[in-house]
Amino acid sequence: MTNNSSVDRGAGITVWRQIMETLKADIIGGVFEKGSRLPPESDLAARFGVNRHTVRRAIAALTSEGILRADQGRGTFVASAPLSYPIGPRTRFSEIVSGQHRAPSGRLIGSSIVDADAFLANQLGVPLGVPLIRVETLRVADGTPMIVATSWFEQSRVPNLVADYAENGSVTKALKAAGIEDYQRKETRITAELVDAQDARQLGLALGQPVMVMESLNLDDSGKPLQYTRARVAADRIQLVVNGDG
Repeated sequence: MTNNSSVDRGAGITVWRQIMETLKADIIGGVFEKGSRLPPESDLAARFGVNRHTVRRAIAALTSEGILRADQGRGTFVASAPLSYPIGPRTRFSEIVSGQHRAPSGRLIGSSIVDADAFLANQLGVPLGVPLIRVETLRVADGTPMIVATSWFEQSRVPNLVADYAENGSVTKALKAAGIEDYQRKETRITAELVDAQDARQLGLALGQPVMVMESLNLDDSGKPLQYTRARVAADRIQLVVNGDG
């Protein structure tokens, strides 16, 4: 653990949030491993040069995010580090989550048939007005909501996608059921915005919290556009990692 960690009182960011982000960085960096006990509040207060109330607020925020847990009479422990989420040609939520010894799951939260507007027609390489399947999904790791995503597919290529996804909670498996064995990520564009009310309910976030927005395009084996997705990611639960070939 870093013994001398200062906070910048003129940074325009509240002191407790600076402490929260520093502790989160420690957890991501392996300074505090999963299951390890956090130092006492008095030690953390001395480390940051603040009172215990300020430290307690930072810990409470990390606890509400599921990163820390408080065991009565025993102390505060690291529940889980933010999920490391590589962005590359083969970005698969289930594989990423299970590879970090967590349990992935997916849930269909909405679907509809829409006509391709100019933007979606361009992304998917289809004529204007072609019927598309629009699906809203929630991706979860160890019971914690991580990503709300809206995806569009050409309906004629995957007519049973909604039912197949609802059954197994996996886009990859649903596409295989349609005869599409594999796909590759062409590009991912990452921005940020404040969470809206609907996504806040799904992700368990407070209004006004930031989410990362990942807009991505997947291609099938022949290089034809297959899936356009706009995903909203809980920024405090996932650390995006852009690979060199991503």
